[in-house]
Amino acid sequence: IYGLIDLNCNSVVIKVIDWLIVLFVRFTEADTLVMGDVTYGACCVDDFTARALGADFMVHYGHSCLIPIDSTEGIKMLYVFVDIQIDTAHFLDTLRFNFPPGHSLALVSTIQFVAALQAASAELKPDYEVLVPQCRPLSPGEILGCTSPRLEKHVNAIIYLGDGRFHLESIMIANPDIPAYRYDPYSKVFSREYYDHEAMRTTRLQAIESARSAQRWGLILGTLGRQGNPKILEHVESRLESLGRSFTRVLLSEIFPGKLELLADVDAWVQIACPRLSIDWGTAFSKPLLSPYEAAVALQQVGWQEVYPMDFYSNQSLGAWTPNHPDNQPKRPSHKLMQVCIC
Repeated sequence: IYGLIDLNCNSVVIKVIDWLIVLFVRFTEADTLVMGDVTYGACCVDDFTARALGADFMVHYGHSCLIPIDSTEGIKMLYVFVDIQIDTAHFLDTLRFNFPPGHSLALVSTIQFVAALQAASAELKPDYEVLVPQCRPLSPGEILGCTSPRLEKHVNAIIYLGDGRFHLESIMIANPDIPAYRYDPYSKVFSREYYDHEAMRTTRLQAIESARSAQRWGLILGTLGRQGNPKILEHVESRLESLGRSFTRVLLSEIFPGKLELLADVDAWVQIACPRLSIDWGTAFSKPLLSPYEAAVALQQVGWQEVYPMDFYSNQSLGAWTPNHPDNQPKRPSHKLMQVCIC
């Protein structure tokens, strides 16, 4: 609220829980607009729409700043992080009960529990080899459903602090040989988690093989927040043009089978939105629905990786089919060295 007053903002767009809106209306004189679009995660920051609405300030509540504040489209941005407190003592007792001293444990979570995760790791270090991995630009210990680090093989277990499985499955896919466990901070249930890696790899390879012979491609640029990336779209288009394949561009905020079936002449789809859409729900579509990585495999730009890469927002991703790959970053201006002669 102080930031809004200090910056003299006239119009504010908020992606926030409802009861906080009252505070903005009461303590500032700014017009408040609430965005009703669905927000799945940090990739759904919608600065483009906020700017189109005439706002000069945007508040995004609950997620990490995946889109840097200096990269938003002509609008000031405030990320409000959420720090959820948990029963750390119970979490620690659970781990000590299930793992003998000396084990190597990798602790990961979503941004809401990262502070609790860091505190727990400090308590465990005297008795365990504790790893809080980082996949930049994410915070240490933070994972996303599409972005997780590869771990060293000596790690005995992955410990995920959080509810649900979506983010956990990301690091399980990236590390298929390391046992994974989940501690739910709400129910306080600790469980061993499993993922059918073989079934996932089989279905994705089948989709890739089916797409190899496609002559007409559909390229979906996701418009839900910042999910879509024009640079990746250009990368795929360039490859298709070099192979003499025709393509159609489609803009969609959300991707459903019924929508794609309306374009019956498309042989294969590439969705530049969320890689997990292809992994988790690709079989629901009548035509192959590939992620940018899978499209690169189908179009013979890269070989199939036996360990499926979960590096979509990683700064160290495999290729230009990811947003933060160096090829997709704006070029920094070069500074010429000035020669000075002192006489």
